Amino acid sequence: MKLAHTTANNWLPSLIDEMFKNDYLGGTTETAKSFVPSINVAEREESYLLELSIPGFSKDEVQIEVDKDVLTIASQVEKIEEDAALKFTRREFGKKSFKRSFNLPETVNQNDIDASYNNGVLLITLPKKEEALPQPKRKISLK
Repeated sequence: MKLAHTTANNWLPSLIDEMFKNDYLGGTTETAKSFVPSINVAEREESYLLELSIPGFSKDEVQIEVDKDVLTIASQVEKIEEDAALKFTRREFGKKSFKRSFNLPETVNQNDIDASYNNGVLLITLPKKEEALPQPKRKISLK
């Protein structure tokens, strides 16, 4: 799966395309204020797996939606008022809003998508439709 660009051309390649590209790093130019969570994509016989690294977020801060074959994972972080008494000499981390969108292949059973969040990793399981699963070998008799 690839990151959906938020530009006017809104290009959404498929999950299968990204699975065969090991050098893909997100596809957009990042600015100092943007946050694009790292993602792992894997395939099992019965499902696809997505793992997003989003440490520091709670379950309530993450939204997952499917609309017209597009899976969107997002979090909107409100600006946190900083304590005036705190004067950072170094600040290297914090929460930032993000949004990642993926075009789902036709083989995904969208009604059974499941998600869990543990130790900063969001795991989304995208089960395959029954007809997309490998079929056992069978013998066909002649009539």
